[in-house]
Amino acid sequence: MVSLLASATEIVCALGMGDCLVGRSHECDWPEWVRRLPTLSAPTFDVTGSSAEIDREVRRRVEAGEPLYRLDAAEIDALDAEVLFAQEHCEVCAVTPGDVARAGCSTPGAQVMALTAGTLEGIFHGMERVADALGVPERGQALVAAERDRLRCVTECCAGHAAPTVVVLEWADPIFAMGNWGPELVEAANGHLLLGRRGEHSQAIPWQCVREADPEVLVVAPCGYDLERAERELPLLTAREGWNELRAVRTGRVAFADGNRYFNRSGMTVVETAEILAEMLHGVVTSKPTEGVHWRWLRA
Repeated sequence: MVSLLASATEIVCALGMGDCLVGRSHECDWPEWVRRLPTLSAPTFDVTGSSAEIDREVRRRVEAGEPLYRLDAAEIDALDAEVLFAQEHCEVCAVTPGDVARAGCSTPGAQVMALTAGTLEGIFHGMERVADALGVPERGQALVAAERDRLRCVTECCAGHAAPTVVVLEWADPIFAMGNWGPELVEAANGHLLLGRRGEHSQAIPWQCVREADPEVLVVAPCGYDLERAERELPLLTAREGWNELRAVRTGRVAFADGNRYFNRSGMTVVETAEILAEMLHGVVTSKPTEGVHWRWLRA
């Protein structure tokens, strides 16, 4: 099988079927050993630019109908995979079936399975669909049951704490507040999310919305950025009018996090993201400490 979706790669491996993978996308990076597989995709533009430059180019390409990803159709066809995983939830964040068709891939007998994940239930359903496609449905059911239990543990451990107000940003220029399944994770960790709606795509919002929300905790986890890259967004935020007056800034409760692997990925890390939020919001550690590893407080 070929996975052109990082979350699908994680799910396949969690099901104990990683040996079946023969190719991956440029974003598939976990477990680490998958990096040895042939890389079958790449972005079609420079992703090392500023957040504003990336946003402008993505918008331009989407409006012009130009692809965001380049696929190695010849290599994909040569691998002769029985199943090819992609996603159809968002045309921006990962390879879609449309990208596969546009690239001219014609792998004989390949079944293109597109995962859709706008909610936690959608993610859990996707785990079961992947298991069904691989012929191990019972493993999928067991995996989902284990993830539900783990999430329930987070909720129970955080229930006795006061719920702080929270804003999670998934892009800094322009400002995007977290949507999709993210609000459910904040709720599971007993936080009160002020911006962003569960099950809905995130949208650009005015900075003034953040100022008016004035959350007790502000989390910065840009889409596609690891922790170190996320922290480099700080000057964009400190230059915003009223930054120093924000309650989270004044009380030292601004956190930068690995958005790429945790806050933006709809795979095996979603429950771990809830655990990260529990540690941020309440100091509750339900599995293992993650501060300094996957997220850090902004220090004055």
